[in-house]
Amino acid sequence: MNPAPTYVPAHGLLKGKSVLVTAAAGAGIGFAAAKRCAEEGARALLISDVHERRLNEAVEAIRRETGLQEVWGQLCDVTQQTQVDALMSMAEAKLGAIDVLINNAGLGGSRSIVDMADEEWHKVIDVTLTGTFRMTRAALKLMQPRGSGVIVNNASVLGWRAQVEQAHYAAAKAGVMALTRCAAMEAAPFGVRINAVSPSIAIHAFLKKSASEELLDQLSAKEAFGRGAEPWEIANVMVFLASDYSSYMTGEVVSVSSQQA
Repeated sequence: MNPAPTYVPAHGLLKGKSVLVTAAAGAGIGFAAAKRCAEEGARALLISDVHERRLNEAVEAIRRETGLQEVWGQLCDVTQQTQVDALMSMAEAKLGAIDVLINNAGLGGSRSIVDMADEEWHKVIDVTLTGTFRMTRAALKLMQPRGSGVIVNNASVLGWRAQVEQAHYAAAKAGVMALTRCAAMEAAPFGVRINAVSPSIAIHAFLKKSASEELLDQLSAKEAFGRGAEPWEIANVMVFLASDYSSYMTGEVVSVSSQQA
């Protein structure tokens, strides 16, 4: 197994940008992305989550670890349009304008199709796919009139590849990919870019609580590097897509994976 690389130093890729990140509490990809945005020079940052304590802790951690003080947190359940509207209102108030939206909110689980209840299917789809749609719709209403903005969605390699007991999650992530492509075509005439990352496996504390060690070891062993990604390795690609370095990219889904074909 190859060891994780040294944390990559910042290069100011988001200097002067304002950023909104959903599902950014805890120790997963969302928090890593929010922290990375602050490190890369974001002038202001708003993060959301459904867990109040973890959200407040994330805000303080980003302020403490990056030095950026213009960081705020807002509770938001992306399945509730009223809460999405409240989040966007706060973003306008705190950020002035949203330069970058990172849609990270998602929900997984393991269940065979024959044992899956409608409620479980709908919950995963509602958070992961429809939640991304709600946030994208709200952001475009603000970005398109301004003639600028970037949206980065979090998809998954399961949107392309099959895995047992993941039909609901895979279907939702495949939907995120399709949403990304279609939304990008609609937004392009307004100067707004929309892309997505498609991670394979990123190891973090929340994932360890929701999946067995045996399963995580099996999935990590399939990676070319013999390990899962660090959350910040996924966040780095999100930052690239959010930055002007990807100015000609829109409607793309970038696989952030070391899986062998």
